[in-house]
Amino acid sequence: MALYLKHFCLKREPFSIVPDPGFLYPSIQHRQAIAHLKYGLDREGGFILLTGEVGTGKTTLTRTLLKSLPAHIRVAYVLNSKLEVGDLLASICHELAIDLPATRGLSFAKECTDALYHDLLAVHAEGKKTLVVIEEGQNLSADVLETLRLLSNLETHTDKLLHILLVGQPELLEALAQRELRQLNQRVVARFHLLPLERDELVNYINYRLHRAGAQKAIFDADCIAALFGLSKGVPRLINLVCQHSLLAAYSVGSQTVSGKLLKRAASEILAPSSESLKATWRRRLLLPVLMLSVGLGLGFGMARGPLDLVAGIDALLALIVVAPYEQSQTGELGAQPKAVLGDTQSVHQTVHSGDLPLAVAQSVESSVRLLTNTVRADSEVEIPQQKSSRPSIAAHGGLPELVTILSPVVPSFDAETALLKLWLSPNSRPSRRSFAAILDASGLRLINLRNIDLDLLLEINRPGIVELQRSARRETLVVRQVTETSIRLQGAEGIENISREDFVAVWSGSYRHLWKPPMSYGVLQDGLENRQLIDWLQARLARLDDGYERVITGGRYSAAIRSNVLAFQQRYQLRTDGILGRETTMMINALTDSSIPLLRSEGS
Repeated sequence: MALYLKHFCLKREPFSIVPDPGFLYPSIQHRQAIAHLKYGLDREGGFILLTGEVGTGKTTLTRTLLKSLPAHIRVAYVLNSKLEVGDLLASICHELAIDLPATRGLSFAKECTDALYHDLLAVHAEGKKTLVVIEEGQNLSADVLETLRLLSNLETHTDKLLHILLVGQPELLEALAQRELRQLNQRVVARFHLLPLERDELVNYINYRLHRAGAQKAIFDADCIAALFGLSKGVPRLINLVCQHSLLAAYSVGSQTVSGKLLKRAASEILAPSSESLKATWRRRLLLPVLMLSVGLGLGFGMARGPLDLVAGIDALLALIVVAPYEQSQTGELGAQPKAVLGDTQSVHQTVHSGDLPLAVAQSVESSVRLLTNTVRADSEVEIPQQKSSRPSIAAHGGLPELVTILSPVVPSFDAETALLKLWLSPNSRPSRRSFAAILDASGLRLINLRNIDLDLLLEINRPGIVELQRSARRETLVVRQVTETSIRLQGAEGIENISREDFVAVWSGSYRHLWKPPMSYGVLQDGLENRQLIDWLQARLARLDDGYERVITGGRYSAAIRSNVLAFQQRYQLRTDGILGRETTMMINALTDSSIPLLRSEGS
């Protein structure tokens, strides 16, 4: 490895997959994540969540946070999450150097909890905080999560004694969304979901790591970016793997730079085949059966009683293929395996031998079916569906469509809810409606359905949302992503498009579904109501907007002084001046103080 570094004049490995905080690329979302985690630590206690797909940099981010913690915060770092309750408590006590007393006839879990509580009281008296970090939180059992919730109850009369940071994959959000864990979920004081890098961030990401490793010039050619993003989908761990092997490949051929072609060749040695290559492979494998069918139909056509015999013969073959023999994996990960689904071969056999087809046609179809079936069974998983194929007959087309079109994989329909959710959280896996609702609940998001609104109200909401447009006798569901002074940016089945405001209003139904993120313990606040947590949040946000803001002592009640400050805020931003902290005012405060919230228009536009 020393020769490889010397070849490129590097001091360190730039693309090691070791979670080194020194190589954390300071993207906008990583800075936001650090801010969210620190905000959680500044609270009086409770749970903090850091989630993201595999390889997005959760561990690196966590270690960066721990490295920057002040001396008065001590940390128990638990890497192994597949532990029973007693083992987890013992691990926490070990990390905090807590000596467990001799057994007094109590359970081991009770001994650990008591020892931990006494230790927390002692360090709290010294002005110190305690943070427990647990990696791979999606593996925690319900019993362990409940134990952690009970640990979060350890407190004095005025303060919580413990912060708990759970780091995990998106499955952790779904677990916490379960009803039996709602108490824990309600105690999350800060959460952040890490997304893969965007394509326009790749160049800076690569050059940042190369610079940290000592590089004095660019090594990757410009044509590497498109190929790298296609291979990695922006996941940092995959980016690092591909770049590392690309540098080795360039060194092996004596090149000082990495080209797109060289990068693809290096990636093919470490990554599973992409979806496009699998699709091409299946098309090549299906070519022979289709050609055999075509030859047989050509020979038998002269003996056929009419063109419908030709149609029936092809229908018999296509009835065998219920869906295309390639199916994208649900997670969308690289290396998805093809899957063929075979239809009712018995009904195909009966069709072939019904006597309605000429002999040459029947023999050709049966040979093609046999070869196609063997090809599928030899190279993929096979499912036998219970229902008959819903594929339309060729006869319905009034002629012969191209066989390649019929055998091509069906492009999945556009899912507007998933597209909208990705603007907030971007889980890589496509959620079902149930998991969609669960993710909303776990992440603190709410879905708002509005009817018969106008463009002015849509602009006031200033959040991406789902609309229905009626264009050319076709009803479309799309996501509004951005609004400018003259146009509206939409995302739909055909991709991204821009239309004028006038054209949008002309075809818009007036419905709008959007997400928003209320603060913890949110509820409409007006004179005399009590909600200490929400009022603390309100004053903290108002202080961010005005350096001269002076906090008001309210005893947790929505006092006249707080109402006066809310009125001033509403007047300043031209909201309804009712002095009530409702959804409209709360959304405006969020938009001004939380840069992670997606907006239709930037401030001032």
